[in-house]
Amino acid sequence: MSDTIPKKPLLCVPVKAFQRAAPAPRPPAAPVVPAPSPAAARVATKTRAPIPFGQTNTAALGANGTMRLNKRMAELGLASRREADEWIGKGWVRVDGRVAEMGMQVAPDVKIEIDKLAKGQQANLVTVLINKPLGLVSGQAEDGHEPAITLVQPQNRWAEDNARFFFHGSQLKSLVPAGRLDIDSTGLLVLTQDGRVARQLIGEDAVMEKEYLVRVVYTGVLNTAAATSAAATYGGKIQQLSRIDDDDPISADVQSVFPPEKLQLLRHGLSLDGQPLKHAKVEWQNPEQLRFVLHEGKKRQIRRMCEQVGLKVVGLKRVRIGNVMLGNLPVGQWRYLAPHERF
Repeated sequence: MSDTIPKKPLLCVPVKAFQRAAPAPRPPAAPVVPAPSPAAARVATKTRAPIPFGQTNTAALGANGTMRLNKRMAELGLASRREADEWIGKGWVRVDGRVAEMGMQVAPDVKIEIDKLAKGQQANLVTVLINKPLGLVSGQAEDGHEPAITLVQPQNRWAEDNARFFFHGSQLKSLVPAGRLDIDSTGLLVLTQDGRVARQLIGEDAVMEKEYLVRVVYTGVLNTAAATSAAATYGGKIQQLSRIDDDDPISADVQSVFPPEKLQLLRHGLSLDGQPLKHAKVEWQNPEQLRFVLHEGKKRQIRRMCEQVGLKVVGLKRVRIGNVMLGNLPVGQWRYLAPHERF
Protein backbone atom coordinates (compact mmCIF):
# COMPACT_ATOMS: atom_id res chain seq x y z
CA MET A 1 0.00 0.00 0.00
CA SER A 2 1.58 3.17 -1.05
CA ASP A 3 1.76 6.19 1.23
CA THR A 4 -0.37 9.15 0.19
CA ILE A 5 0.07 12.80 1.19
CA PRO A 6 -3.15 14.19 2.57
CA LYS A 7 -4.40 17.30 0.90
CA LYS A 8 -4.50 20.49 2.92
CA PRO A 9 -7.88 22.09 3.17
CA LEU A 10 -8.32 25.23 1.09
CA LEU A 11 -8.52 28.53 2.99
CA CYS A 12 -11.51 30.53 1.93
CA VAL A 13 -11.02 34.27 2.21
CA PRO A 14 -13.78 36.72 1.40
CA VAL A 15 -13.16 38.86 -1.63
CA LYS A 16 -13.82 42.02 0.40
CA ALA A 17 -10.68 41.36 2.43
CA PHE A 18 -8.51 42.21 -0.60
CA GLN A 19 -10.28 45.46 -1.34
CA ARG A 20 -8.48 48.71 -0.30
CA ALA A 21 -9.92 50.26 2.77
CA ALA A 22 -11.67 53.54 2.30
CA PRO A 23 -9.47 56.54 3.36
CA ALA A 24 -10.21 58.10 6.72
CA PRO A 25 -12.11 61.33 6.49
CA ARG A 26 -9.89 64.44 6.47
CA PRO A 27 -10.19 66.91 9.36
CA PRO A 28 -11.88 70.17 8.46
CA ALA A 29 -9.52 72.79 7.02
CA ALA A 30 -8.31 75.45 9.45
CA PRO A 31 -9.71 78.88 8.76
CA VAL A 32 -7.42 81.13 6.75
CA VAL A 33 -6.15 84.00 8.89
CA PRO A 34 -5.11 87.05 6.86
CA ALA A 35 -1.50 88.18 7.30
CA PRO A 36 -1.18 91.25 9.52
CA SER A 37 -0.42 94.56 7.87
CA PRO A 38 3.21 95.80 8.12
CA ALA A 39 2.11 98.43 10.64
CA ALA A 40 0.32 95.84 12.80
CA ALA A 41 3.34 93.53 12.59
CA ARG A 42 5.61 96.31 13.84
CA VAL A 43 3.28 96.97 16.77
CA ALA A 44 3.06 93.26 17.61
CA THR A 45 6.83 92.81 17.62
CA LYS A 46 7.65 96.03 19.42
CA THR A 47 8.78 95.28 22.95
CA ARG A 48 10.02 97.49 25.71
CA ALA A 49 13.79 97.56 26.11
CA PRO A 50 14.96 95.59 29.15
CA ILE A 51 15.94 97.54 32.26
CA PRO A 52 19.73 97.53 32.67
CA PHE A 53 21.18 95.09 35.19
CA GLY A 54 21.00 96.44 38.72
CA GLN A 55 18.65 99.28 37.78
CA THR A 56 15.15 99.39 39.19
CA ASN A 57 13.84 102.74 38.00
CA THR A 58 14.61 104.21 34.59
CA ALA A 59 12.40 107.28 34.94
CA ALA A 60 14.34 110.55 34.74
CA LEU A 61 11.98 112.16 37.25
CA GLY A 62 10.41 110.41 40.23
CA ALA A 63 7.85 111.18 42.89
CA ASN A 64 8.13 114.13 45.27
CA GLY A 65 10.56 116.03 43.06
CA THR A 66 13.24 113.35 42.96
CA MET A 67 15.52 112.82 39.97
CA ARG A 68 17.56 109.93 38.60
CA LEU A 69 21.08 110.20 39.97
CA ASN A 70 22.89 110.34 36.63
CA LYS A 71 20.64 113.19 35.45
CA ARG A 72 21.26 115.09 38.69
CA MET A 73 25.02 114.64 38.34
CA ALA A 74 24.86 115.99 34.77
CA GLU A 75 22.81 118.98 35.95
CA LEU A 76 25.45 119.77 38.57
CA GLY A 77 28.21 119.54 35.96
CA LEU A 78 29.87 116.60 37.74
CA ALA A 79 29.79 114.25 34.74
CA SER A 80 27.86 113.35 31.62
CA ARG A 81 25.02 110.86 32.17
CA ARG A 82 26.99 108.07 30.51
CA GLU A 83 30.05 108.90 32.56
CA ALA A 84 27.94 109.01 35.74
CA ASP A 85 26.52 105.54 35.03
CA GLU A 86 30.04 104.20 34.52
CA TRP A 87 31.19 105.63 37.86
CA ILE A 88 28.10 104.38 39.69
CA GLY A 89 28.71 100.91 38.29
CA LYS A 90 32.28 101.01 39.62
CA GLY A 91 31.20 102.17 43.06
CA TRP A 92 32.84 105.59 42.67
CA VAL A 93 29.76 107.61 43.68
CA ARG A 94 28.32 108.08 47.18
CA VAL A 95 25.00 109.68 48.08
CA ASP A 96 24.77 110.98 51.63
CA GLY A 97 27.70 108.74 52.56
CA ARG A 98 26.30 105.52 51.04
CA VAL A 99 27.50 103.84 47.84
CA ALA A 100 25.09 104.78 45.07
CA GLU A 101 22.98 102.25 43.19
CA MET A 102 22.34 102.27 39.47
CA GLY A 103 19.16 104.16 38.57
CA MET A 104 18.43 105.39 42.07
CA GLN A 105 16.29 108.47 42.58
CA VAL A 106 17.69 111.34 44.65
CA ALA A 107 16.31 114.52 46.19
CA PRO A 108 17.78 117.87 45.09
CA ASP A 109 19.45 118.44 48.48
CA VAL A 110 21.44 115.18 48.74
CA LYS A 111 25.21 115.24 49.09
CA ILE A 112 26.94 113.59 46.12
CA GLU A 113 30.59 112.60 46.54
CA ILE A 114 32.89 111.44 43.75
CA ASP A 115 35.83 109.09 44.30
CA LYS A 116 39.28 110.47 43.45
CA LEU A 117 39.68 107.66 40.89
CA ALA A 118 36.79 109.13 38.93
CA LYS A 119 38.21 112.64 39.19
CA GLY A 120 41.58 111.39 37.95
CA GLN A 121 39.96 109.70 34.96
CA GLN A 122 38.05 112.87 34.15
CA ALA A 123 41.18 115.02 34.37
CA ASN A 124 42.68 113.05 31.47
CA LEU A 125 39.83 113.97 29.11
CA VAL A 126 40.87 116.54 26.51
CA THR A 127 39.07 119.27 24.59
CA VAL A 128 40.62 120.54 21.36
CA LEU A 129 40.09 123.87 19.60
CA ILE A 130 40.59 123.96 15.82
CA ASN A 131 40.67 126.88 13.41
CA LYS A 132 38.80 124.99 10.70
CA PRO A 133 39.73 125.85 7.12
CA LEU A 134 37.41 125.79 4.13
CA GLY A 135 36.64 122.36 2.69
CA LEU A 136 36.62 120.25 5.87
CA VAL A 137 33.45 118.90 7.50
CA SER A 138 32.89 119.00 11.24
CA GLY A 139 31.95 115.36 11.80
CA GLN A 140 32.13 112.20 9.71
CA ALA A 141 33.66 112.32 6.23
CA GLU A 142 31.06 112.97 3.54
CA ASP A 143 31.01 113.46 -0.22
CA GLY A 144 34.78 113.05 -0.39
CA HIS A 145 35.49 115.76 2.19
CA GLU A 146 37.76 114.97 5.13
CA PRO A 147 36.63 115.54 8.73
CA ALA A 148 38.28 118.23 10.83
CA ILE A 149 39.64 115.64 13.28
CA THR A 150 42.25 114.69 10.67
CA LEU A 151 44.03 117.96 11.56
CA VAL A 152 44.59 116.81 15.15
CA GLN A 153 48.13 115.55 14.69
CA PRO A 154 51.37 116.66 16.38
CA GLN A 155 52.64 118.54 13.33
CA ASN A 156 49.50 120.74 13.30
CA ARG A 157 49.55 121.70 16.96
CA TRP A 158 50.00 125.44 17.43
CA ALA A 159 53.54 126.23 18.51
CA GLU A 160 52.25 128.73 21.09
CA ASP A 161 49.96 126.23 22.83
CA ASN A 162 51.00 126.33 26.50
CA ALA A 163 48.55 123.72 27.80
CA ARG A 164 50.32 121.02 29.80
CA PHE A 165 49.13 118.10 27.69
CA PHE A 166 51.22 115.74 25.63
CA PHE A 167 49.61 114.47 22.45
CA HIS A 168 48.84 110.76 22.31
CA GLY A 169 46.87 108.85 19.70
CA SER A 170 44.47 107.60 22.37
CA GLN A 171 43.16 111.16 22.71
CA LEU A 172 41.49 110.78 19.31
CA LYS A 173 39.22 108.10 20.77
CA SER A 174 35.78 109.52 21.53
CA LEU A 175 36.91 112.99 20.41
CA VAL A 176 33.73 114.35 18.86
CA PRO A 177 32.49 117.76 17.63
CA ALA A 178 30.56 119.82 20.20
CA GLY A 179 28.61 121.68 17.54
CA ARG A 180 29.09 122.02 13.82
CA LEU A 181 30.59 124.46 11.35
CA ASP A 182 29.58 124.22 7.70
CA ILE A 183 32.06 122.96 5.14
CA ASP A 184 32.43 126.44 3.61
CA SER A 185 32.69 128.25 6.96
CA THR A 186 35.92 128.79 8.88
CA GLY A 187 36.94 129.47 12.44
CA LEU A 188 36.50 128.01 15.89
CA LEU A 189 35.45 124.36 16.10
CA VAL A 190 35.43 122.41 19.37
CA LEU A 191 36.16 118.69 19.61
CA THR A 192 35.89 117.08 23.04
CA GLN A 193 36.04 113.83 24.99
CA ASP A 194 34.32 115.49 27.94
CA GLY A 195 30.57 115.00 28.17
CA ARG A 196 30.28 118.01 30.44
CA VAL A 197 31.67 120.27 27.72
CA ALA A 198 29.39 118.73 25.07
CA ARG A 199 26.34 119.25 27.28
CA GLN A 200 27.32 122.84 27.95
CA LEU A 201 27.72 123.65 24.27
CA ILE A 202 25.05 121.57 22.54
CA GLY A 203 22.82 120.17 25.31
CA GLU A 204 19.06 120.60 25.07
CA ASP A 205 19.19 123.56 27.46
CA ALA A 206 22.41 125.10 26.08
CA VAL A 207 22.32 128.91 25.65
CA MET A 208 25.99 129.48 24.87
CA GLU A 209 26.82 132.64 22.92
CA LYS A 210 28.51 132.11 19.56
CA GLU A 211 30.08 135.03 17.70
CA TYR A 212 30.65 135.23 13.94
CA LEU A 213 32.17 137.62 11.43
CA VAL A 214 30.08 137.67 8.25
CA ARG A 215 31.09 139.29 4.96
CA VAL A 216 28.09 140.24 2.83
CA VAL A 217 26.99 141.87 -0.40
CA TYR A 218 23.63 143.61 -0.81
CA THR A 219 21.48 142.20 -3.61
CA GLY A 220 18.17 143.73 -2.55
CA VAL A 221 16.49 140.42 -3.49
CA LEU A 222 14.47 138.92 -0.63
CA ASN A 223 14.78 135.13 -0.66
CA THR A 224 11.66 134.19 1.33
CA ALA A 225 12.20 130.47 0.62
CA ALA A 226 15.24 130.54 2.90
CA ALA A 227 12.88 130.85 5.88
CA THR A 228 11.64 127.29 5.39
CA SER A 229 14.53 125.51 3.66
CA ALA A 230 18.26 125.47 4.33
CA ALA A 231 18.75 124.19 0.78
CA ALA A 232 17.14 127.33 -0.61
CA THR A 233 20.12 129.57 0.19
CA TYR A 234 21.88 130.98 -2.88
CA GLY A 235 18.83 129.98 -4.93
CA GLY A 236 19.56 126.30 -4.33
CA LYS A 237 22.99 126.52 -6.00
CA ILE A 238 26.29 125.52 -4.41
CA GLN A 239 28.20 128.66 -3.43
CA GLN A 240 31.85 128.63 -2.34
CA LEU A 241 32.45 131.18 0.41
CA SER A 242 35.70 133.09 0.76
CA ARG A 243 38.04 133.05 3.74
CA ILE A 244 37.96 136.00 6.14
CA ASP A 245 41.29 137.32 7.42
CA ASP A 246 41.95 140.23 9.74
CA ASP A 247 43.96 142.17 7.15
CA ASP A 248 41.49 141.80 4.25
CA PRO A 249 40.97 145.07 2.33
CA ILE A 250 37.47 146.54 2.21
CA SER A 251 36.23 146.35 -1.37
CA ALA A 252 32.60 147.49 -1.03
CA ASP A 253 30.51 149.76 1.20
CA VAL A 254 27.48 147.59 1.90
CA GLN A 255 26.65 149.43 5.11
CA SER A 256 25.79 152.68 3.31
CA VAL A 257 23.14 151.06 1.07
CA PHE A 258 21.65 148.52 3.47
CA PRO A 259 18.35 149.81 4.97
CA PRO A 260 18.54 150.31 8.77
CA GLU A 261 15.13 148.70 9.25
CA LYS A 262 16.49 145.48 7.70
CA LEU A 263 19.35 145.51 10.20
CA GLN A 264 16.77 145.73 13.00
CA LEU A 265 14.96 142.76 11.47
CA LEU A 266 18.16 140.70 11.64
CA ARG A 267 18.30 141.43 15.37
CA HIS A 268 14.74 140.29 15.98
CA GLY A 269 11.66 139.48 13.94
CA LEU A 270 12.73 136.67 11.59
CA SER A 271 11.62 133.04 11.69
CA LEU A 272 13.14 129.79 10.43
CA ASP A 273 11.17 126.61 9.86
CA GLY A 274 8.09 128.19 11.39
CA GLN A 275 9.83 129.09 14.66
CA PRO A 276 10.62 132.68 15.70
CA LEU A 277 14.34 133.23 16.23
CA LYS A 278 15.77 134.42 19.53
CA HIS A 279 17.12 137.94 19.82
CA ALA A 280 20.51 138.31 18.14
CA LYS A 281 23.19 140.96 18.40
CA VAL A 282 24.03 142.21 14.91
CA GLU A 283 26.34 145.17 14.28
CA TRP A 284 28.52 146.44 11.44
CA GLN A 285 32.16 145.46 11.98
CA ASN A 286 33.24 147.41 8.89
CA PRO A 287 31.38 148.60 5.76
CA GLU A 288 31.14 145.09 4.26
CA GLN A 289 31.24 142.88 7.35
CA LEU A 290 28.68 142.17 10.09
CA ARG A 291 29.26 140.77 13.57
CA PHE A 292 26.60 138.28 14.70
CA VAL A 293 26.19 136.99 18.25
CA LEU A 294 23.69 134.11 18.46
CA HIS A 295 22.28 131.99 21.28
CA GLU A 296 21.06 129.19 19.02
CA GLY A 297 22.39 127.27 16.05
CA LYS A 298 19.91 126.28 13.37
CA LYS A 299 21.16 124.84 10.09
CA ARG A 300 22.68 127.62 7.94
CA GLN A 301 21.00 130.12 10.24
CA ILE A 302 23.05 133.21 9.41
CA ARG A 303 22.87 132.68 5.66
CA ARG A 304 19.13 132.11 5.79
CA MET A 305 18.62 135.20 7.96
CA CYS A 306 20.66 137.35 5.59
CA GLU A 307 18.89 136.18 2.45
CA GLN A 308 15.52 137.11 3.94
CA VAL A 309 16.64 140.76 4.08
CA GLY A 310 18.41 140.93 0.72
CA LEU A 311 21.98 140.15 1.81
CA LYS A 312 24.17 137.43 0.35
CA VAL A 313 26.86 135.89 2.56
CA VAL A 314 30.25 135.54 0.85
CA GLY A 315 32.36 134.71 3.91
CA LEU A 316 31.64 133.39 7.42
CA LYS A 317 34.03 132.87 10.34
CA ARG A 318 33.28 131.85 13.95
CA VAL A 319 35.53 133.74 16.37
CA ARG A 320 34.11 132.96 19.83
CA ILE A 321 32.12 130.37 21.77
CA GLY A 322 31.15 131.54 25.25
CA ASN A 323 34.30 132.90 26.90
CA VAL A 324 36.71 131.07 24.57
CA MET A 325 38.13 133.10 21.68
CA LEU A 326 39.66 131.89 18.43
CA GLY A 327 42.36 134.51 18.97
CA ASN A 328 45.57 134.11 17.00
CA LEU A 329 45.20 130.37 16.35
CA PRO A 330 46.31 129.94 12.70
CA VAL A 331 44.02 128.40 10.09
CA GLY A 332 44.42 124.61 9.94
CA GLN A 333 46.05 124.38 13.39
CA TRP A 334 44.75 123.34 16.82
CA ARG A 335 45.40 123.68 20.51
CA TYR A 336 44.16 122.18 23.76
CA LEU A 337 41.59 123.90 25.95
CA ALA A 338 43.67 124.80 28.99
CA PRO A 339 42.54 123.59 32.44
CA HIS A 340 41.84 127.16 33.57
CA GLU A 341 39.69 128.02 30.53
CA ARG A 342 35.92 127.87 30.82
CA PHE A 343 33.31 128.31 28.12
